Amino acid sequence: MDNSSIHIDIEHLKTWIGRKQEIEDVLARNPAAAMAATLDHEQLPSAGDSIGPLWHWAYFTPLNRQSELSTDGHPRLGGFLPPIPLPRRMWAGGRLAFHAPLRIGDTVRKVTEIVDVTHKSGRQGDLVFLTLRHTLSSGDAIAIEEEQDIVYREPSPVTTAAPAGAVTPQETVIERVQWRDGCLPTPTLLMRYSALTFNAHRIHYDLPYAREEEGYPGLVVHGPLIATLLADRLMAHVPGRLDAFSFRGVKPLFAGQTFHLCGRQEDDGSYALWAEDLDGFKTMTATASVQED
Repeated sequence: MDNSSIHIDIEHLKTWIGRKQEIEDVLARNPAAAMAATLDHEQLPSAGDSIGPLWHWAYFTPLNRQSELSTDGHPRLGGFLPPIPLPRRMWAGGRLAFHAPLRIGDTVRKVTEIVDVTHKSGRQGDLVFLTLRHTLSSGDAIAIEEEQDIVYREPSPVTTAAPAGAVTPQETVIERVQWRDGCLPTPTLLMRYSALTFNAHRIHYDLPYAREEEGYPGLVVHGPLIATLLADRLMAHVPGRLDAFSFRGVKPLFAGQTFHLCGRQEDDGSYALWAEDLDGFKTMTATASVQED
């Protein structure tokens, strides 16, 4: 694609703001059990059990027909989402509030609304940020409120160097870390998560494509998978129920490279969480609050 020919009509794209989509699904056992197995849990959930934090991403998955996918594996432009004419898409972060548990067997309604579309230009070229608001309800009760940030960008060389302002190993003070759990993201882990979330983006399973087309040195670990692992390790170390969770991707992680899932409690009772690569640089940051049972 000739990037100089890309024209972004932001006013036209903003006409999508306010559009809504509603989907209903029954929370079957298998996606939750498969997620538990993927996260290496010894105990698999049964009917009536609540699903784990962020496991709702294994439900309400996109069901685009094979002919509707573009060469990168994403659905083609248009439809419910605005036709943003930039070829690279990624889930950049999000904010979630958990009001009530979702249980296996529940009938859940998900309403998605487009709440913002913004255009920025910088060193990376054109960037368009799309914000979606998801509301998941069981019966008359709202269970989860979520805002999701998606960034669209031009093709550009990918660097694995630390971004400006990143935490260096020397700045990571050991007594400020309550847990630091290692994780080796294998290609099979990425394949399982892609299958669970019906995510066909080829950077997660097609190594030649990831290297030759998008410029990555290896298979890219899903941002939502890292967020799910951060929440999973938080609940392994802290008793209670996840009340709120927000996260932001900083730097990509790649299959075959061990990283660490870290956390500590702050003075106000909240938790600071982050994923850290072997060089000590933060690749995702998150904050969370936990409600005691």
